[in-house]
This record gives sequence, structure tokens and C-alpha cells, in this order.
Amino acid sequence: MKSEAQAATTAYIDGLGQEALVKAANYTNGNHWLTLWGLVAAIIVTYLIVRSGLLIRIQERMAHRGFLLRTFCISAVFVAIYGIVELPWSVYTGWWRETSYGRTSHPLSDFLSQGGLSLGINAIISGLFFTAVYALIRKAGRLWWLWSGVLTAGMISLLMLLAPIFIEPLFNDYQPVPEGEVKTAIEAMAADANIPLDRIFMYDGSRQSNNFTANVSGIGSSARIAISDVALKDASLDEVMAVTGHEVGHYVLGHIWDIVGLLSAIIMASFFLADRIFNPVAKLFGAKEDISDPTSLPVLLFIVGLLMTLTQPLSNSLSRANETDADQYSLTHIGLPDALATALVKTAEYRNPRPTTLEEWFFYTHPSVERRVQMAMDWKAVQTTQR
Repeated sequence: MKSEAQAATTAYIDGLGQEALVKAANYTNGNHWLTLWGLVAAIIVTYLIVRSGLLIRIQERMAHRGFLLRTFCISAVFVAIYGIVELPWSVYTGWWRETSYGRTSHPLSDFLSQGGLSLGINAIISGLFFTAVYALIRKAGRLWWLWSGVLTAGMISLLMLLAPIFIEPLFNDYQPVPEGEVKTAIEAMAADANIPLDRIFMYDGSRQSNNFTANVSGIGSSARIAISDVALKDASLDEVMAVTGHEVGHYVLGHIWDIVGLLSAIIMASFFLADRIFNPVAKLFGAKEDISDPTSLPVLLFIVGLLMTLTQPLSNSLSRANETDADQYSLTHIGLPDALATALVKTAEYRNPRPTTLEEWFFYTHPSVERRVQMAMDWKAVQTTQR
């Protein structure tokens, strides 16, 4: 049975064709290099903004204003300017490269308008968050990083609660699944998992991406499952059920809280590290060697971003474990291993299905498609022998 499961897995992956497999490998490997080049871009943009003296001039002009307002303005302006300076890199990675690989049909004008909206929202939220962080640096002394970590957990939780209601609808149209056999099947699955029927949506994901995908977002009363119109259009009923079962697994198993906890811990650790190495790093960029000065925010954020990149294997390991659990949930509760396999193969168009072990460990947020299909085929083999 094991050899049959292996043969079935090989057949599914090879069914993509050699050309598609090579293209997926090239696309994925390029994304890995973007991680490195993204750090280089961050160094350049941070250096340019610090050397421009813009934030210092804002602080001087607002010297008569209160600390909180002054810090908010400095933080919000920095985030906005960072996004503008980094725009060529964002267009290359988020639009030009995606278009060249056929991963998006997003018009450049809409990409830029959505990017501008996202940047504006990010500037406001970041301004509020870092105003609180710098207030804690002043009030909490050497333990500011600990309290800022607690603040981060609260902020992430609040954003996850509010994003499905106030932010995500600004970028996509979320609607109930249309009447028909797909809706009937999904509602039955939701009822079995005690998920309110109004928590499952379809959205126009094709606006940004041609990827076959679905997701879980929100927490508490705002938690929901959203299926891209790409998946609904390009999938059979069984494939939709298998994929939705996977997302139901994330929802039921509460994986969103794992993300909140780990991300908060990493950022807290980043603040701790920044407290120790801030001055020498600030000196390299030519910034003020004073972590309590809001004009040094570019350096603080660079350190945080650097540690988040270095801890990527840790966060990816947790993500892969959660994805495996969600696959297992779909197999156990929906019981459509072949449909799950064919749906997974569709994602192999933009995720190399056969990475090396090291590559998967460091870069992959999901287990490799081959590994996931193998799991489905192994499960099917076990069920067959038990009948």
C-alpha cells in the first residue's frame, strides 16, 4: 500500500508537466532570493531616510507640540516616506514579477491605488502604535521592551478583530457563497463543525492574484473563512469541499492564536535585542544614539525587521505544523484525499512542490506540495486497508 501511495503521489506531481515544474521552481527560488535582497533594500531605504534628516526637521518644527502628537507625526511620516522610497522595489516584487510569471492580472493602476490605501492605513496604525511604544520607553525604563511586547500582543489581537470588518472590505468584495451545490455542501460542513453559517464567504481574490487559495482571518466574533473566486471557479465540488475543510480545520483548531502568540514573542525579543545593540547600529546609519528619541525609529524598525527575518525558520515551522494539522482535519472530517491532492497540485504552480529539506525548513510556510499529497495518499491507503 505504501508503494501505491508513493506512486500516486508521484503521478499527481508529475502530472503538472516538466515545463510547469521548472517554472514553479524558478518562481519559488526567486522568491527566496527576494528575502535577501529585501534586507538590502531595507538597509538602503533606512540609510537614505536617516541621512536626509527629515525626521529631525519634523521634530524641530514641532518642538512646541506635545510629545505624543510629535511622536505620532514622526512615526506616521516615516512609514509613509519609507513606502514611497521603497515603491520601485514594491512594484518589482509585488506586480512586475508576479505579472511576468502569470500569478496576477492586476492592472498597475489598481495595484498602485491599493498600495497607496494600504500605506495610508499602515501609517496611521503604525503612528499610534509607536507613539505608545515611545511612551513606554520613557515610562517603563529598562523593561520597556517587555511592556512593548505586551502592547504588541494587544495591538495584533485588536487588528485581527477589526480587520475583517473595517480593513479587508476596502480591498476586496466579500459576499456569501452563491446559491447552489457548493453553498449547500459548505453549509453542511459548517454546521458539523459548529461554525455559524454567516462566517463563510467568497471574495474577489482574482483582483490581486490568480493563485488558488482560501484563508481564515479575524478572531472572536469577526473570525471567518474566505474562499477566493479563483478557487471556486477552477475547482470541482469535491476540491472546494476538501480545501474548505482545511480552512475549517484552521478555524476550529484556533491556529490564529498561535500566530498572535509567536509574532508577539518575536517582536518582544526584537525589542529586547534593540535595547542591547541599538547604539552601535544607530551609529552605522548615522542616527541619534538614543533609543528613546522618535527620530531614531528607522533604526528600531530595521532591527525588528532583521530579527523577524532571522527567525523565519521558527515561524515557518509553526506554520507548517498548523498546515499539516489542517490537512489532517480535512482528511478526517471531509474524507476526500484525491480531491485534496488535486487541489494542492493547483498550488504547486506557484510553490515548488519538490524543495530540498533545507529549503523547505527555512523558507516554506506550508509543507511541500509533494509532502502534503503524500500524506493524503497515505491516509487513503490506511482507510482502504481498514475496509
